[in-house]
Amino acid sequence: MYDLLNREDLDWRKLQLLTAKKVLKSNSKNKLSAFVIDDSVKIRRGKKMPGVSSHFDHLTARCVMGQQILTLGVANDEQFVPVDNEIFISQVKEQALDYKFADGRSIAAKCYQKSKQQTKPEMVCDMIARAIRAGINADYFLADAWFATKHILRMTIEHSLVAIVRMKKNKMKYRLVVDGVSHLLSAKELYQRYVKGSWQTLKNMPYQSKSITVELNLSSSDQEPAQWVKVKLLFVRSVNEAKQQASKHDWALFLTTDSQLEDEKILEVYALRWGIEVYFKEAKQKLGFLKEQSRHYSAYIASIHLTGLRFCLLLFAKQEEGAARLSSVRSGFEESLTGLNFASKLWGLFKALIAGALNEMTNLTLVEKSGVLNKIEQTVVNFFTQVMQMDSFTLRQEALE
Repeated sequence: MYDLLNREDLDWRKLQLLTAKKVLKSNSKNKLSAFVIDDSVKIRRGKKMPGVSSHFDHLTARCVMGQQILTLGVANDEQFVPVDNEIFISQVKEQALDYKFADGRSIAAKCYQKSKQQTKPEMVCDMIARAIRAGINADYFLADAWFATKHILRMTIEHSLVAIVRMKKNKMKYRLVVDGVSHLLSAKELYQRYVKGSWQTLKNMPYQSKSITVELNLSSSDQEPAQWVKVKLLFVRSVNEAKQQASKHDWALFLTTDSQLEDEKILEVYALRWGIEVYFKEAKQKLGFLKEQSRHYSAYIASIHLTGLRFCLLLFAKQEEGAARLSSVRSGFEESLTGLNFASKLWGLFKALIAGALNEMTNLTLVEKSGVLNKIEQTVVNFFTQVMQMDSFTLRQEALE
């Protein structure tokens, strides 16, 4: 088995792409779909472990030694399908390979060179282009604040994708025209002048929002011609009855390249990004993500794509055979994937049913019934907060960048 994993000439990426395409094709019924990109760090310690480097782990907010894997997938309201993977090696504390490839022109050798030479935005653009060339398409592009770069936004426009991304509260300037006068303002300046104190409650969502249509220059430097595009900024904060005013950390910023998109629709579509978080969790816990006992870089490549293949095969089995004949592993991640659907679309109905059931329980007092409903309500709100990355830990990380 390890002789197979260590082979440098096998195109594991193409096998995963073709398998993902098959899964998507068997479940394509004019559903809203989105490309989702994210990264995950696999901690790998050891002074003799080759092909690893230092990476910032968003989950622990600290730098760790290991491998950072970029994953591209297609998500809709029923499933997330992993399409492609890439290993990114940073220049910080890099531990180079202690062996040479048998053929420097092999697939594994070329992947290793790209993993060191390309930036993450360049990798993302290449992954999207490969997926589209393979016949895999989507309507939207979703990413968190770590991938909200001008390079990637230009790519989405070139491929006619509607980008919905989280933005950092950094010094990036947006052009806002007020009474015929142009103002170049950062996200924090826009918040202070036009958002603070002007929040509006979103229908059927535990958030308050304020949207502003602005222009963003997508050129990378002052030497390039300006590329102004109209975008919509959506400022969002969780509803908190105890706080009447938002602090400097408890709001998030979303950007979409479709300035006509409704505020509720932006958050509804962005919530599809939750599928990739479920995938990372299942990949690490149950699908053998980078657990092969091999120090060869070819085995690293094989492992990340085989993990995606296993996930795709489980999805295909679900479509072909039905849930009753699937393994407990598949059942576990199905529950995680459908959890968001339940929370976002059926919560109002379930809340009414639960309230009706509680009213028929004569042995409970009104205070006890109210306490049960409030506890369930808070659980659902907490779930929404986690899905939308609106928790204080994530917001503070973004604020510090």
